[in-house]
Amino acid sequence: MTVSCASRPGIISALSTLLANRGCDIVESAQFVDHEHARFFLRMAFDAPLDLGGAGLEGETVLLREMEPIRERFAMDLSIRDVRRRSKILIMVSKIGHCLNDLLYRHSIGALPADIVGVVSNHDSFRKLVERHDLPFHHLPMSPEVKAEQEAALMGIVEDGGVELVVLARYMQVLSPALCQRMAGKVINIHHSFLPSFKGAKPYHQAHKRGVKLIGATAHYVTDDLDEGPIIEQEVSRVDHAMSPDDLVAIGRDVESVVLARAVRLHIESRVMLHDEKTVVFR
Repeated sequence: MTVSCASRPGIISALSTLLANRGCDIVESAQFVDHEHARFFLRMAFDAPLDLGGAGLEGETVLLREMEPIRERFAMDLSIRDVRRRSKILIMVSKIGHCLNDLLYRHSIGALPADIVGVVSNHDSFRKLVERHDLPFHHLPMSPEVKAEQEAALMGIVEDGGVELVVLARYMQVLSPALCQRMAGKVINIHHSFLPSFKGAKPYHQAHKRGVKLIGATAHYVTDDLDEGPIIEQEVSRVDHAMSPDDLVAIGRDVESVVLARAVRLHIESRVMLHDEKTVVFR
């Protein structure tokens, strides 16, 4: 269960009392108060009895209905998710495949607790890789002339597959403002942390030329403000003068893969809550 609302006394008491009365056992709880804006955030994990209303959406609906008086009393944004109901994600990629390959591998060994419904690409480069994982591959070439048509096809894939999260695993196309707004809080992107210092082609080569000492990656939610969405996860790695541009590229790819995988997992475990232009992340 995740909750956000204006901060005031009695919120945790009201929620925990209702859960206790329904025989639920709270196993994890974390909260945060933004004192500057008087905003309260809560993530609570609990075990529910089998007779609560069934698994998945049915049980979620029962609890949400019972919590409606509390939600109205505190004017809450409140959501509940049965962790047995695995998130459905769609991956998008262009011609650089390290993040895609990492996510597919994690999924294949059960380290990514979600169902990948398919992979979309504007190139055909990774069709065989995706199909080896027994996943659908959708080739949607992009150009200004067909952008609206292809984004409509993309939304068809999202809706038909019940997709709850789109992961841009080095997808090198800019999504339209309309699509960003429609999918707000449901699209995660990864980029190297040099932005905006080293934009354009070969950012790691630009960084090497400038003698950087740290490289890294940032995973964030996508908005219509390019690469400026709320940040979910970041990581850095130290480099030095003895390393070549290719060394920086290799290190950067490793960091990008790890950061994106962490961000996806944090999202599907309902550990990330949007707060204006930033996020609250419960680890």
